[in-house]
Amino acid sequence: MSKSFPSPFRPIDSLKLTFNHIKIWYTAGMGFFTDAYDLLVIGYILATIEDSYKYAGIVMPGFTSYLVGPDKDFWNGLLASIALWAAILGQIVFGFLGDYWGRKKVYGVEATLLTIGAFLSALSPNLIWLIIFRFLMGVGIGGDYPISATIMSEYANVRDRGKLTALVFSNQALGSLAAAAVGIISAVAFPPCIAWRVMAGFGAIPAATVIYLRRKVPETPRYSLLAKGNVEEAKKAASFLGGDIDIQKPVLAKRMSLSEILSKYGTLLIGTAIPWFILDIAFYGTGLYSSPIIAPIFGSPFPKSATVLTLSEFQGDLAYALFLGAVPFLVGFPGYFTAVALLDKLGRKVIQIQGFTMMAIIYLLVSAVMIVTYTAKGPKVSGFLIPAEAAFLLYALSFFFIDFGPNTTTFVIPAEVYPVRFRTTGHGISAASGKLGAAITTYLFPTLLNSMGIKNLLVMLAVVSIIGALLTFFFVPETKNKSLEEIAKEELVTPTTTAKQ
Repeated sequence: MSKSFPSPFRPIDSLKLTFNHIKIWYTAGMGFFTDAYDLLVIGYILATIEDSYKYAGIVMPGFTSYLVGPDKDFWNGLLASIALWAAILGQIVFGFLGDYWGRKKVYGVEATLLTIGAFLSALSPNLIWLIIFRFLMGVGIGGDYPISATIMSEYANVRDRGKLTALVFSNQALGSLAAAAVGIISAVAFPPCIAWRVMAGFGAIPAATVIYLRRKVPETPRYSLLAKGNVEEAKKAASFLGGDIDIQKPVLAKRMSLSEILSKYGTLLIGTAIPWFILDIAFYGTGLYSSPIIAPIFGSPFPKSATVLTLSEFQGDLAYALFLGAVPFLVGFPGYFTAVALLDKLGRKVIQIQGFTMMAIIYLLVSAVMIVTYTAKGPKVSGFLIPAEAAFLLYALSFFFIDFGPNTTTFVIPAEVYPVRFRTTGHGISAASGKLGAAITTYLFPTLLNSMGIKNLLVMLAVVSIIGALLTFFFVPETKNKSLEEIAKEELVTPTTTAKQ
């Protein structure tokens, strides 16, 4: 026998924004602060170690010989990308465990790994240990994606779910600002051998502040009821928000086999995973390797001739170089919060499509105004058809639309569209797809820059951005103003009743 019955979560779905919603946002968001902080700061660390040797003759035992030696490309690539490869592992493993054991049982473990990894990175005796500790940190960063996103979406009310989940991710904006500030201040205030350690260790602080809070967050009402069938635990979790759930008897989400999941949600997985893969190719590629565009405009702060700088001269030049590298990320800063403000009004799908579209337009425009000179070392940007400052602002504007677009929405959507028993797994797979794009980009872009040049690379990024917009249009549903059970078409069962939401 079967019948339809209303969602038991309507009382918490219809709540107004509460203080505990904000508390969960803070608790969930600090891992993403460190994620963005690390994206910038690893480039700062590499620049500090390498440039201190190149321009000031400073040798750091256990590090310099690897990063400027005959195998420098291998060690630079490995150090820059190891946290990304580790994050893929963390996203998949914690995504699976979050559905298998529950969100609460694993929540806080990822922040602990992240904190320990970042702290020990600052104490690394040599490059090998730095790589090992950054791997540990990367596992923690990866694990944070599916668990924090899902906890926020499952606790959020329908009206504010988009902005709350996006606010969790928007801590990346604060992490970028902190990385720029800590990197520049450290470069000026400390000798290079200390400066890079300060940069590495600071990332541990935000995550450390929320470990205790994460362990105290109750299991989400949805997982408690629909995966565990525990009515009392679900009611207790709802009371944490000042609400309740409208049910007295256990109700469970229907268990599905892997083949059933793939049959029902396989095309959706394409829509959440591949656009994230495409987004991170553009985000990491244009972020980490923006110097071919920045250098012709602002020039290099370091001397072109073989000159050994004094320590104070080097520190000033290094600080300026780090600032230039951070500028595109800082321009993108308002994009996060524009997305937060409009996500529940315009919708996730519209924002993701317009973001990809604007990225493609900007990449094509910047490529069109570039003047490229072909040298023995490959194609180089020698100037622009428009004022260089205008070209740079146009290029930097792409970061605004990355953040007011797929960088935010690819994080939010997977936390909404999958059923409760597959939600963290689906998010983890989607996030891992993104980090795979980031890791591949970190390895391949230096080679592609030398062979293709930045002009052709931007054309390529425009093409993949258009593909991202098309995939979003065809494979991603709109989720605004709908309950999670309605979006995922969650099948609910009782011992005597089967119902479809």
